[in-house]
Amino acid sequence: MKRHFLMFTTGTAMFLLMAAGVSAQETKAQAAIRKVMEDQAAAWNRGDIEGFMQGYWKSEKLTFVSTRVTRGWQQTLDNYRRSYDTREKMGTLTFSDLEISILSKDAAVVLGSWSLKRANDAPGGKFTLIFRKFKEGWRVVHDHTS
Repeated sequence: MKRHFLMFTTGTAMFLLMAAGVSAQETKAQAAIRKVMEDQAAAWNRGDIEGFMQGYWKSEKLTFVSTRVTRGWQQTLDNYRRSYDTREKMGTLTFSDLEISILSKDAAVVLGSWSLKRANDAPGGKFTLIFRKFKEGWRVVHDHTS
């Protein structure tokens, strides 16, 4: 009887250690994704749209959905440049209410809110981002922003 209890206790301890390892891995991935988004907001807030775009996958397969569907990193950059051609239009960007869900070792979904603080208004909305992990780090491959 003591032997079975010992095996059960050892098995339970091993399971808890393995679960803690997975949890730590998720926390590391979540922190890395949060850092990408913090870097994006910092770039935006200094007027650096190209720096902001570094958080996106530099591919023609990048998808950005808002009032229309845009495909490709360059087209997305061009749209941002056209829509936010002055610092006044850019305002100060804040991300909030982030829910980062790790789907696998190289995929995650982020749900959150965005807001701009500008001199005459304060637009905002919601977004869903799909992140993939590449050799250069986590990048947004699909952005649906409203």
